[in-house]
Amino acid sequence: MNISLYNTLSRQKELFVPINKDQVGLYSCGPTVYLYPHIGNMRPYVISDLIRRLFEYEGQTVTQVINITDVGHLVSDTDEGEDKMEKEARIEGKSAKEIADFYLADFRHNLANLNIRSDGTIFPRATEHIKEQIELIKTLEEKGFTYRTSDGIYFDTAKYPKYAELAKLDLAGQREGARVEVNHEKRNPTDFALWKFSPKGELRQQEWESPWGKGFPGWHIECSAMSMKYLGHHFDIHTGGIDHIPVHHTNERAQSECATGEPYANYWLHVAFLIIEGEKMSKSLGNIYRIADLEEKGYSPLAYRYWLLTGSYHKTLNFTWETLNGAQTAYDRLLGQISELRNLGGESGTPDSAWRDKFSEAISDDLNSPQAIAVIWDLLKDDSVSPADKLATILDFDRVLGLDLKAQSKKEIVIPETVKQLALEREDARRAKNYSKSDELRQ
Repeated sequence: MNISLYNTLSRQKELFVPINKDQVGLYSCGPTVYLYPHIGNMRPYVISDLIRRLFEYEGQTVTQVINITDVGHLVSDTDEGEDKMEKEARIEGKSAKEIADFYLADFRHNLANLNIRSDGTIFPRATEHIKEQIELIKTLEEKGFTYRTSDGIYFDTAKYPKYAELAKLDLAGQREGARVEVNHEKRNPTDFALWKFSPKGELRQQEWESPWGKGFPGWHIECSAMSMKYLGHHFDIHTGGIDHIPVHHTNERAQSECATGEPYANYWLHVAFLIIEGEKMSKSLGNIYRIADLEEKGYSPLAYRYWLLTGSYHKTLNFTWETLNGAQTAYDRLLGQISELRNLGGESGTPDSAWRDKFSEAISDDLNSPQAIAVIWDLLKDDSVSPADKLATILDFDRVLGLDLKAQSKKEIVIPETVKQLALEREDARRAKNYSKSDELRQ
């Protein structure tokens, strides 16, 4: 196995070496289940799925954990404001558990639509691991890393010398800029809550007894407690969006390594943002799209997956309907090629070793999916490989890419009459050299 990955911790590509031979522990930061996930939220899960598929393709056994946050994530993403779960439950007039169950089901539906594997994946919920979180906080307390304020138990980041490493934080600058602290009881601006006390006079739906008083866990402690339970104190890979680097993942690493005295995750992989037509997604712009919105416009979620894989996971991707349209066209064309190969040569071929080496070289180089997809299109042009072997080779590659090419290429494509009519009108406009009308009809 010769897989290299870009490690956020070292800021360079590193050759992957598993802690345990032939086994990979993979932790992927999961959703806070209080709203529908948008298409940008789903990008990191496509990449973590790519990682899992790659290692399994190379003969490794992968244990993957995707946590479900259903308590403790406050609206500020730090330690202030209302719990997102409690707030949404109040708005919708439901219980926090009903909210969590509903949006978790939608998240799982999105995973299935994007062909993100969940078989064997562990999906631990924060509310079902309160005991483990309390025990971890007790360990940190016994080792002298915590202190008490009027609203909770906090982690003292000054006692962890490596706190700034992951995010390359300017701690001195943060202290100089913290003239107006929201919480005056915090010793350092970067200190964070491990356990929050239930506000006096306020009835919370989700609260538990603890050695420090009734309350609920902070957002970060759940990931440490649940990753350690299922992957051990020290595991291989931790993934998530780049927005998690400066706070959530930095805090998670700090509390974990202080509790165990061991390294936490060896490789940290972070996925860049998705923007919409050059703009950040926001409610005010009305540009927050879900996978369901893509489907309503006639696009396949797998075409969206294809589009994501044509870009590097390190780079910000700019989503437009035009680019998605191009991805759908390319994906449909690929399905057509698969069907043609099946008709020409059947399904009894053997993966071509030379082309397999080219594919492995590409995808093993820090998940270079754009180059891996280019290998497919180059293979399709190679007349020295038989149709049967081409088919077998591409389907072999799809074990990693997860585009569901075998099943999707067997589906009958029914083109609606309205679409056929638009195509005819567009062709008429093109003949008349009315290109603006042609472009309008294409859209």
